[in-house]
Amino acid sequence: MATTKEVDIELIKKLRAKTSAGILDCKNALIESNHDIDKAIGILRKKGILKASKKMGRETGEGVIYSYIHPGSRLGSLIELNCETDFVARTDDFMELAKEVAMQVVAMNPIAVDRKSVPDDILEQEKSIYEEQAKRMKKPEEIQKRIVESKIENFYKEVVLLEQGYFREPTKTIGDLIKEKIAVIGENIVVKRFERYELGE
Repeated sequence: MATTKEVDIELIKKLRAKTSAGILDCKNALIESNHDIDKAIGILRKKGILKASKKMGRETGEGVIYSYIHPGSRLGSLIELNCETDFVARTDDFMELAKEVAMQVVAMNPIAVDRKSVPDDILEQEKSIYEEQAKRMKKPEEIQKRIVESKIENFYKEVVLLEQGYFREPTKTIGDLIKEKIAVIGENIVVKRFERYELGE
């Protein structure tokens, strides 16, 4: 039997197939429910994650371009945040989220919205560095491979906007923050793109 911190990957896959929730959300719900799928579904529903996940594939043709200038006027960002309707794009909740995401870009300097947007050359360069570091440890090849995979996961968490810890609450990711707003607002929300500006760059 897996410990409370360990969850069988097949169980996570089953819960994900039933709910369309994210892998981490499924894992946390299974831990909280002591590996009971039905209870885990209830937990996801209570947290609004189930409702949010079902909306995440819907088309987003409206939204805003939001600009944030940090006090001192030396740092700023520009983001495009999309939603489904113009009505939602004009709500205080949506504009508040846009501001928080724009501030995150300034504070944490991500390089891409999601994993698939990380430039291949940057990823390959990082992977090459990690492989060289792992070789120097003189560990078995399988362990070296796991070390590299772990370092790449950490790299994604540092540079991918949706996987970064929210600057106000680091235990929550920006992806989590957006899911919470989807559950409240009732529409799919997507960060389309962003730019970060620093004086002199």
